[in-house]
Amino acid sequence: MPEDSYSEVSSESWFSRLGGAFKGIIFGLILFIVAFPLLFWNEGRAVKTYKTLKEGGGAVISVNGYDPANEGKLVHITGKAATEATLTDSLFRVSANALKLRREVEMFQWHESSKSETKKKLGGGTETVTTYSYSTTWSSHAISSSSFKKSAGHENPGSLPYSSEELVADKVTLGAFTLPSSLVSRIIESQSLPVSSDTPLPEELAGKAKRHDGGLYLGNNPASPQVGDVRISFTIVPAQEISLVAQQNGSSFTPYQASTGENIELLQTGIKTAAAMFQKAQSDNAMWTWIVRAVGFFLMFAGLGMMFKVLSVIADVLPFLGNVVGAGTGLIAFLISAVLSLITIAVAWIVYRPLLGVALLAVAVGLVVLVKGKLGKAKQPQMATPPPPPLPA
Repeated sequence: MPEDSYSEVSSESWFSRLGGAFKGIIFGLILFIVAFPLLFWNEGRAVKTYKTLKEGGGAVISVNGYDPANEGKLVHITGKAATEATLTDSLFRVSANALKLRREVEMFQWHESSKSETKKKLGGGTETVTTYSYSTTWSSHAISSSSFKKSAGHENPGSLPYSSEELVADKVTLGAFTLPSSLVSRIIESQSLPVSSDTPLPEELAGKAKRHDGGLYLGNNPASPQVGDVRISFTIVPAQEISLVAQQNGSSFTPYQASTGENIELLQTGIKTAAAMFQKAQSDNAMWTWIVRAVGFFLMFAGLGMMFKVLSVIADVLPFLGNVVGAGTGLIAFLISAVLSLITIAVAWIVYRPLLGVALLAVAVGLVVLVKGKLGKAKQPQMATPPPPPLPA
């Protein structure tokens, strides 16, 4: 179906914008304050996780199977996660010997997206043109068209006739061990399960459903879907090779608690050595550390931006002046956020990594002293140079 759109124009006075900017100061202050404990906590979390994984890497032992002597120890084992269970979809009678069987139901529906463009007007007010676009898409959840800006001509049927569902095998083994459900849930490598031509369909779908692209299709023409058409597909998580690091607990596994108080329970798809698994975990820890740092910086920057916004709104009486003030306050907010984020991280390092934190602080102080010394030497010759003799009269 072709995409269509609907535009709406709205205006906001300078006084209304100013009131909103003052209200935004409170929310901005909250974001600004929250950034500090988040950044501080993140450094502690990173150090704790690093030490936990370091300890685990030194304590882990690789095993080939069950041994009572390894009870309570951190073990590394590889093998095929498998099950004897046959999972069967109760509605569509699709079955497979697999760790998981998932039914995914999607409906062809209208979807609304919006894009706004705001222009400043002389006097501080703004005019916003919001364009709502409507297109069709496959979605696994019902999209309510009643909330659309222009629902006429874009009505969705409502609820899906069937729901998506996942079945999980009751017993999944790894050699002589039985995997707990918490570990089974982390095995996610899947593949499609085509519906066999001899699989009987529910009576209610007789003459309505078509077999298409390995699944089922409820509609007239799969090549030209209409709003309300439904497609049903199936996937499985088959038996597969995995690598596991966890504490041996009888014939199963539990998280291993390190001296830091943190737990170790690693699972990866494929055959991996213990060293490779811990290296991957350390890499993931570093990645998440930088992600949270970026989030903390963004919260601080966004908070300061909201707190400074009132200045640009005041200056927006003359739009060009408001743009200049907005750019200036944005740069100031960025610089302040960068400096305060670095200071917060440095303080956290001093608390959690004393040697490294003090060393970095010493280097920073040394650089400041060095720069000042260079500047001082550069100025001294200029100051020592005598003034030229006066010209004869």
